[in-house]
Formats: sequence, structure tokens, C-alpha cells
Amino acid sequence: MSEHIVSKYDEELNDVARRIAEMGGMAERLVDVAVGSLMRLDTDTARAVIADDKKLDVLQRECEERAIMIIARRQPMAMDLREVIAAQRIASDLERIGDLAKNIAKRVIALDGQFQSKRFNTGVEHMAQLSLAQLKDVLDSYATRDVEQAYQVWKRDEEIDAMYTSLFRELLTYMMEDPRNITFCTHLLFCAKNIERIGDHATNIAETVHYVVTGQVLAEDRPKQDDSSTTAVAYEQN
Repeated sequence: MSEHIVSKYDEELNDVARRIAEMGGMAERLVDVAVGSLMRLDTDTARAVIADDKKLDVLQRECEERAIMIIARRQPMAMDLREVIAAQRIASDLERIGDLAKNIAKRVIALDGQFQSKRFNTGVEHMAQLSLAQLKDVLDSYATRDVEQAYQVWKRDEEIDAMYTSLFRELLTYMMEDPRNITFCTHLLFCAKNIERIGDHATNIAETVHYVVTGQVLAEDRPKQDDSSTTAVAYEQN
């Protein structure tokens, strides 16, 4: 392969990597802004998140198209092939994270003018901070090819799951205490589930980073602590 072809090939790979970095930054921002709009019930900001998600969709399609062209033109093997496949996977995860941020924003619009107590928000905000930290760390691990950092992100996913289960139980209790809380808490539960799913996508990216660097799939079972499907809250009638 001539030096010119190798140079062009490297440029194509770097272009895909730059787009992933841009998508990662945009996904982080959308989640942060969406959660902020939820904490303030700011419908204008929520609408901006919904509009901006379309930009992430465009970047995902462009990244996928370029990855396909690289495979078709260059027929990469070994590490190079893993890099291209990983870019496609990560782009897909980041696009889904943008969709989840958009879902949170839609809940904010639905809640416009609804009763709100700040005590309901604390758990959701904390979950969002953990998910954003996971996302930032895993994107850093992809940029530096730090497989140990990616593995630590993968292991920490159970923290978000456990927090979601705890929050699920807490919000159910609030709803049973006062029927006026039902609408707001139900929307918060959906938002919390979206945030928990953001953590899952960060974990997906961690697995992809491990695959890129080592060429192997993580053999361990993914740590899960989401017990919300079997959670029950005792109701005491006064």
C-alpha cells in the first residue's frame, strides 16, 4: 500500500474518530441540559433539547456512512477493522443517549404547570450526575484507549441501577401518601428510567472500548442491580 493511500486511510479513520468525539460532547450536553430543564420545569430549554437532538441524528448517519465506505474501500483487518466497527457501535449508543435526553425533555413539556416539590427532584438529579460521570469517563477511555478506565465504568453501572430501584420505591411512596403527587411522580419515574438507560449505553460503550483494545468480548456477566420490577411498597391505610 503506497504512502499516499496509507495517509488517506488514516485521514478517513481520524475523521470518523472526530465525529465520534463531536457526538459524545453533544450527547453529554443534551443530557445535562435536559435534566436541568427538568429540575426547573423550563419548557423553552426542553424544546431546544428536542430540536438539537436532530443534529445528533445527522452526525450518527454521517459517521455510519463513512464507516461503511471505509470497509468497502479499504477492507480493513484486525485492529483497524475493530476501530471501524467500534465507531459504528458507539455512534449508535450516542444517538440513543440523545433520544433519551429528548424523552426527558418531552416529559418537561408534559409537566408544564404541574405541582412540583423539590424533594422529588433530589434523587433524579443525583442519578443524572452519576450517569453523566459515567458517560464522560467512558468517552475519555475511548479517546485514550484506556481499557482499565472503561472496565471501571462497566463495573459502576450497578450503582445507577441500585439508585433507580431506591428512587422507584421512594416515588411510589410519595404517590401513595398524596394522590396529588401521582402525575408528577409518574413523569419523574419515566425520566429516571431514561437516565438509568443512559447509564446502560455508557456501559455498552465501555464494552466496545474493551473490544477495540483487546480484541475480546468481556466474558463477565454485566453487573445489574435494578430490582424495580420486583419492588413492592407496603401501603398502610390510616
